[in-house]
Amino acid sequence: MMAFELLVYNQLNDRKYTVAIDTEVVSIGRDETNTVCLASPFISRQHARLICEDDRWYVENAGLNGTMVANEPVPDGRRQPVREGEEIRLGEFSLYLVNRDQAAKTGEKARRDPVRRALEIEREVHSQLLDRLNLRRFSSDAKTNAAYVQQIKAHLEDLIDKAMPKIDRGTARHLIEENLRRRVLGEVARLATGRLAYEYGFDDADVQVERYEAALRDMVQQIIADLHLPLRPETVKEDLWAIEQKFGHVVGPHLKRFTPGLSQYVVRRTIAKDIADIVLGYGPLQDLLEMPNVTEIMVVGANRIYVEKNGLVTNSGRRFFSDDIVYSIIERIITPTGRKIDQSTPLVDSRLPDGSRVNAIIPPLSLSGPCLTIRKFSRVPFTIDDLIEFGTLNERAAAFLRACVQGRMNLVISGGTGSGKTTLLNVLGAFCAREERIVTVEDSAELQLPQEHVVSLETRPANIEGRGEYSIRDLVRNALRMRPDRIIVGECRGPEALDMLQAMNTGHDGSLTTVHANTAYDALSRIETMVLMAVDMPIRAIREQIVGALDLVVQIARMVDGRRRVTAISEVKGIDDQTQQIIMEDIYVLRSRSGVKSKLAADAELVHTGYVPEFAELLINDGLLTVQAFT
Repeated sequence: MMAFELLVYNQLNDRKYTVAIDTEVVSIGRDETNTVCLASPFISRQHARLICEDDRWYVENAGLNGTMVANEPVPDGRRQPVREGEEIRLGEFSLYLVNRDQAAKTGEKARRDPVRRALEIEREVHSQLLDRLNLRRFSSDAKTNAAYVQQIKAHLEDLIDKAMPKIDRGTARHLIEENLRRRVLGEVARLATGRLAYEYGFDDADVQVERYEAALRDMVQQIIADLHLPLRPETVKEDLWAIEQKFGHVVGPHLKRFTPGLSQYVVRRTIAKDIADIVLGYGPLQDLLEMPNVTEIMVVGANRIYVEKNGLVTNSGRRFFSDDIVYSIIERIITPTGRKIDQSTPLVDSRLPDGSRVNAIIPPLSLSGPCLTIRKFSRVPFTIDDLIEFGTLNERAAAFLRACVQGRMNLVISGGTGSGKTTLLNVLGAFCAREERIVTVEDSAELQLPQEHVVSLETRPANIEGRGEYSIRDLVRNALRMRPDRIIVGECRGPEALDMLQAMNTGHDGSLTTVHANTAYDALSRIETMVLMAVDMPIRAIREQIVGALDLVVQIARMVDGRRRVTAISEVKGIDDQTQQIIMEDIYVLRSRSGVKSKLAADAELVHTGYVPEFAELLINDGLLTVQAFT
């Protein structure tokens, strides 16, 4: 057996160390009797085993907390092959098998992490740039000031010149690979967005620069050709995923084509771009915001940036220079919307210019440092056809919901966090008649309705004196005075539920809203609770208000594979005289082909239960619905 060592990296405290491996079976766990002891409450006493057979290494679970190899879970009772350098994830620890003999040959200098070294150099250049300009933070509109950008550019070029001798061969290779990877991803993403990534005006008309850029464009096209991607707008997310999986396997031969001059240009360009993003954009989040396959960005302190891609959450590997930079980016996002964040107001909801939803929370409420969550906003709103294609619902259920909206039924969309409630609300809102006056009320404006006569209202927090706050309930009340045909509330989560029910009961038919709940019955229970937050009423009276106001509850959920699916469409029928409970009837439910109601089965589909809602005759008589919707 070749001599190996195990590189152990703790994601929480950034500590790294190695453990020599001298046996063919290596036990890993919290107990000190293990070969590798990982002291953490998230690690089982006997967590996993590394086993060497025929010069190949395997991983198997030994506890209940689970193990992952290359972001794939290791099935219980089975051995998962693991290659040298491949990540083995246990709790907050990342483990890597390293050939000890090879590591000794390459020397300590070569073993230095090029990613960490590049980050140190960029952090140093950024700090020197701030000192030169006598600033610690930049204004949110700095990128629109051409003279200011040129001043930053001049200082940045000089500082990068002085930093170049500190960049060793390994760090340079990392920066070149990262630049090529970003260029390939950006070129493919352009198919979906129809535009290039944000530019800061750093490119001068220079013959040598144009020659280098031409060579890089040619290289990017060849790498894309080597990846054999479909390169169609409708497959862009799959293409981007394929690039991230295969890039390391195809980039090697292209790196040999780099001349010293081209290498130096790319290294300088990468450092300049990273620092320009910090100074003028959103830092390491800038490129992630441009990627159409990234649906959510989650920042946990300066050292961890997670992203959701294809329904899966992974560590992006990117970092901020410090917590101060995270604070600066948060302020840059929220300042244009009139919000603030500080020790007295340590959490805030806001949005980006493109409508992406932003939540920020800082110490003392956050014990993990400044945290930022960005739910990206689709530049091109989804349509009902998109949801059918994604499998969120089928054509019959879609036709039924369209008829309900056009027939001015009152709907509540219920689901958990990230289940797609707002997306479905936006799609259904598009079915409202164009001649109707629609008033939308949201915490952060996200809805993109195609109608012309739409009035969008957005809440406002209190100012520093504690005055000037306008809540969802204030805006719903005001909307009633604005002569709306329909009111659409982004989310009911408080006493505004009472005003919403009253609006639905007093001539504003066809209104829509969303609530957080796991089932349709839970949604109605939550509405009862929210009404009680506004006024002390008998439960019977509240339920009569709900039954009189609501026609449908549409339940949506996020599956274990990341897909969003409508799991039930139910009618609110009335109140049972004996139990005093609200009666609901499922019209469509998600069932597997075996007939079992399920939201986990891969073959599950939304099927009609056989029940025909009481209002169906009205929709059929108005020509909005056909009998085929229930057959």
